[in-house]
Amino acid sequence: MNETPVKSPPPKISHRKRYQQIISTFIKHGFGYALAKLQIKRSFFPTPPEDTHKTEEDLKSRAVHFRLALEELGPTFIKVGQILSTRPDLLAPEFIQELAKLEDSVHPETWETIHAVLIEELGEEIEQVFTEINPLPLASASLGQVHSARLKNGRRVVIKVQRPNIQSIIDVDLSILGDLAALAERTPWGERNHPVDIIDSFATTLRNELDYYREGRNADRFRENFNGDERIHIPTIYWDYSTRRVLVMEELHGIKITDIAAIEEAGINRKKVAYNTVAMIVKEVLEDGFYHADPHGGNFLVLQDGTIGAMDFGMVGELTSRDRQSLTRMYINAIAMDAEGIVDELFRMNALPPDVDRDRLERDMEHLLQKYAGLPLKEFHFQDILQDFTKLVTRYTLTLSPDFWLLGKTLGMMEGIGLQLYPELDIFEISEPIVRKLRIEMLLPKKEWIRYLVRQSMDWEEVARLLPRASRRLVERIDQNQPLDINLIGREKEKKEIVHGLNQLAFSIFIASLVLAIALLLPIALSNALIFIPIGICIIGIIAIVIWLAFSTYRNR
Repeated sequence: MNETPVKSPPPKISHRKRYQQIISTFIKHGFGYALAKLQIKRSFFPTPPEDTHKTEEDLKSRAVHFRLALEELGPTFIKVGQILSTRPDLLAPEFIQELAKLEDSVHPETWETIHAVLIEELGEEIEQVFTEINPLPLASASLGQVHSARLKNGRRVVIKVQRPNIQSIIDVDLSILGDLAALAERTPWGERNHPVDIIDSFATTLRNELDYYREGRNADRFRENFNGDERIHIPTIYWDYSTRRVLVMEELHGIKITDIAAIEEAGINRKKVAYNTVAMIVKEVLEDGFYHADPHGGNFLVLQDGTIGAMDFGMVGELTSRDRQSLTRMYINAIAMDAEGIVDELFRMNALPPDVDRDRLERDMEHLLQKYAGLPLKEFHFQDILQDFTKLVTRYTLTLSPDFWLLGKTLGMMEGIGLQLYPELDIFEISEPIVRKLRIEMLLPKKEWIRYLVRQSMDWEEVARLLPRASRRLVERIDQNQPLDINLIGREKEKKEIVHGLNQLAFSIFIASLVLAIALLLPIALSNALIFIPIGICIIGIIAIVIWLAFSTYRNR
């Protein structure tokens, strides 16, 4: 295993000392000029900041130095770089490409150190749980490392153990990054991109990765989502022996998914593996709204029977039902070359700034779509489309959530793995059936509708309970010739408007009932053509009533 020479800060490092270490590292790599713009106290600068990168130096060299600085600063900053590599809206392409090279692979802790963590978490009786533990790690990352082991019952497992003191190290780094982000808010770049929000989001992601309970629950959720799918295997979590800092799971044996030669030698169908890999992420995104957000080659194995074995569930992405509907509509509009439809969806996503030139944006979106017009779908590469779209985002200062960019990076990485396995891969062929299914579901009654109707029924239940008493009081006042607060005598126009409004309300309720009836009948109609007859009658009735209401409204203006 190739290891990145990363220097982790020592345990219990002081806040001030770490601050100076971070500043001096960035100065050493030529970024002192950028730090000076933040107006940091000069006492934190061991030497006056100088811009060693002159204006003639290209962005690629600057990006290389940025990556080297992050590697030198250790786990927190490696994670920062990995997150930033998903944000092409924040950094130039040269930086994005360079940060993608960051390897979360560092020198392992000694076995004595790891053994001490195991005893601290599981107690002195770990020898009663494991008959053997390999002291040499299978893998070593910035937050923890993995060892193979055998349980008392003979089952082979792997133990993921968190590095000692990593929590305190990360807490110090996050505090400093928060300070720097607050200073950066005052710069023109900060006013546009809100670095405090970026760091807050990053801190949440990183702290989630430090919670191995959460990672185990993520694995269980993936296993439930793929229950019955023989193409994907999610390892079992052994909860009896897992804690927030130790995770014990089933050991998988297979070939690294990017080891094409070994897959060929094993006689495994590469095309099948490629399609299963992409089908997995498409299902996760569009059906489940819960996806593996760290899909590099080391996190997926091809098992002996060609099944995909997934690992490392610390970083995941989640999408709401509305998010998935937005993605589905964007997909459909893109296939239809409908630039206006895409811009409409961006508006619904609150991505457009108030002063956007919508006509110009639609025109540029049309030009982007025309670039791909006429190409076979299998020649569409998601990564290329995302890069072109990012240029529009930057040009028009569109605002998309970090979740969108994380998803884009994830889809691009999974597509890349699929194309390595099978260059003729057609991602649209895989996604089209799921998109078609989602499109139908968007037309059917949803759980949200049912919840809304339940809430409304509760409101109407209260109205029904209060109405008899209120009606009786009203009748009593009328019988006793007592004056009412509402006085329409001599106001024929107002009376006419109220009657007309009540009529419209009644017809609107009737239309809503017909729409609901259609929605309830539609699933049956998809399997029984005869049901389309009453649906057609309902639709004709709705159209007639709408025309009548429109004419009535116009006549009474």
